[in-house]
Amino acid sequence: MTDTKFCNLCPRNCGVNREIGEIGYCGETSALRIGAAVIHYGEEPPLVRTGGSGTIFVSGCNLGCSFCQNYQISQNENGSQSLGKTVSAEEFAGICKLLCDKGAENINIVTGSHAIPALIDGFNAMLKLGVNLPILWNCSAYESPQAVEMLRDYADIYLPDLKTLDKNISGRFFNAPDYPETAAASILKMIENLKTRNKKNESCENMIIIRHLILPGYIDSTKEVLRWFADNAKKHAQLSLMTQYTPVPNRKRQMPENYLSQAEFDAVLYWLKEYEIEDGFCQELVTGNDWLPDFKKINPFSSELSVPVWP
Repeated sequence: MTDTKFCNLCPRNCGVNREIGEIGYCGETSALRIGAAVIHYGEEPPLVRTGGSGTIFVSGCNLGCSFCQNYQISQNENGSQSLGKTVSAEEFAGICKLLCDKGAENINIVTGSHAIPALIDGFNAMLKLGVNLPILWNCSAYESPQAVEMLRDYADIYLPDLKTLDKNISGRFFNAPDYPETAAASILKMIENLKTRNKKNESCENMIIIRHLILPGYIDSTKEVLRWFADNAKKHAQLSLMTQYTPVPNRKRQMPENYLSQAEFDAVLYWLKEYEIEDGFCQELVTGNDWLPDFKKINPFSSELSVPVWP
């Protein structure tokens, strides 16, 4: 059984009682906290379409990525809690209704792995409010199969990361040496969920897009991810290859300090052809940090990327 009373909701298995206010590795109690809600235009094209993605950023995280671009809401800094406001299930449903009224194509839950029980309460309240948009589960894939099973009847679209299959990289940069086997199993479970959901509801919009951020200096890890995708997921999912790695300024944490080079990018493009991966998306090679989000602002992103809806 997966719960937050003696928390085993994620692979950390903290064992703390988050229901009485104890804090897990994720930095959160069992209460749901939200950092921001926006109409986001920076996701993959089928997720944005014309109305944008109704994106809700959940505070806290069960990983510890040293270069996390959302660190203001995902990680405790200098002993203080990450940014965000506590919301009830009904308040969450109200946020979803605001996004729906603004024309959102879906409800995009970012980094909700540690908050699944509270989010399910919110999804049920959302449905009672008449919001019937597809639910997009946007995650790191650092989730147990039991946690993913809890989402079977709710998630219509999965957008997991597959960050690496190298435990040395995941231990060094994500503080999770067990990330490779956990994420691979989690993604396979998501694929299984969608197969079952397709049988239950042929009219439902179902898809899985697996994201991979290329780390400069570690492209052999990318090659391993591409090989795994070709062998295990190519027939069931699309690949989204991301080049936007950016060293986050003013953070005293170990991380790659360079942007991706053209030579590294060209090598990865060659491997895409080698593994015959054709269905998906690939960012152009980009550098610079002008687009990094700032969750201390009303609109964390540039006006070209998002429209703020809440708070």
